[in-house]
Amino acid sequence: MAGSATGTVLIDNERTIVTEWRFAPGANTGWHRHGHDYVVVPMLDGRLKLITGDGESFAELKKNVPYFREAGVEHDVINANDFEYVFIEIEFK
Repeated sequence: MAGSATGTVLIDNERTIVTEWRFAPGANTGWHRHGHDYVVVPMLDGRLKLITGDGESFAELKKNVPYFREAGVEHDVINANDFEYVFIEIEFK
């Protein structure tokens, strides 16, 4: 499923993929599975809705406070704010 969020690849080399994700209010990534370990660095304080096989949850993110996830995560990410939300995703190949 294609999402409505905009991903811009900033770096793609033999070791990492760095992508800037921009979400209009209500925009989503589309259902996807992460093939690599990754770190997300929020550029703003905000709230994201996460849909997984187990249901829905919300993540409260803080500007410049990164978090790590292991490969295999399968989900859809939705902007739950009434403003554009941005984060940087760093995948480790």
